[in-house]
Amino acid sequence: MEIPFVKLHGNGNDFVLIDEYAQMIIPDDLKGQFAALYCERRFGIGADGILFLAKPTRKADIRMRILQPDESEAEMCGNGIRCLAKYAYDMGYIQETCTVQTEAGDLEVSVRYEGEECTVTIGMGEPKFKRKDIPATGKGEYHEQIGGFEVHAVNTGVPHAVILTDDLGSIDLAAVAPQIRNHPTFPHGANVNFVQKTGEDSIRVRTFERGVEDETLSCGTGATASAAVVHHLGYMNGPVQVETKGGPLTIHFDPEGKARMEGPAVAVFSGLILY
Repeated sequence: MEIPFVKLHGNGNDFVLIDEYAQMIIPDDLKGQFAALYCERRFGIGADGILFLAKPTRKADIRMRILQPDESEAEMCGNGIRCLAKYAYDMGYIQETCTVQTEAGDLEVSVRYEGEECTVTIGMGEPKFKRKDIPATGKGEYHEQIGGFEVHAVNTGVPHAVILTDDLGSIDLAAVAPQIRNHPTFPHGANVNFVQKTGEDSIRVRTFERGVEDETLSCGTGATASAAVVHHLGYMNGPVQVETKGGPLTIHFDPEGKARMEGPAVAVFSGLILY
């Protein structure tokens, strides 16, 4: 069977997109296995996740599901939604503004082109700081000491742990992040972000992603979570400029505390999978 695909990335956070808008191509019970196979960078195409674009099952314009290399399904992915929205817009499935159905809720999205460059803005909703909403054990907001690090946590579509540091370059992320990612206070695990302030309203972020189980070049929900924590703690007012290894993102906050993420989406190549 030949399966068309498109490879896209948002600041180096890369995805293989399978268009199931007209019909399901990969059965649901095989989607995790499919993701493990084709996310592999030596024997597959190589990606941080597989995006499945489909018609919505409720009142929205399109639906996104994302399966990860460990065969798990993430509730949401900020960079993934940008890539999905660019593809859907290019295909004529959506207009400049639309609503995307995800497992974390329905999100408002707008697509803007300047020449060949595509910028997508996503309404990320209000970051959730209560432990029950992250989810995390205990009551109130999350603030724990783990492995000698002061850890805050927030849900920006998926759970994120955020650690502020004065020297981001000295952090051995592969060594220290798994202890935080798998800490028993996070019943479903957490993505891990180390954050360094670089200016009055700017930060640099490195993210270890749950499901990928490694550092990625960029994480949209992680950038939003990191900006949300420094904003929540009163260190910055916003918009917050976030520099990831793969490039910049801008996180805006409205007076009600809701976040919007703005960043690029790029199509790299298309092809056929012989499945």
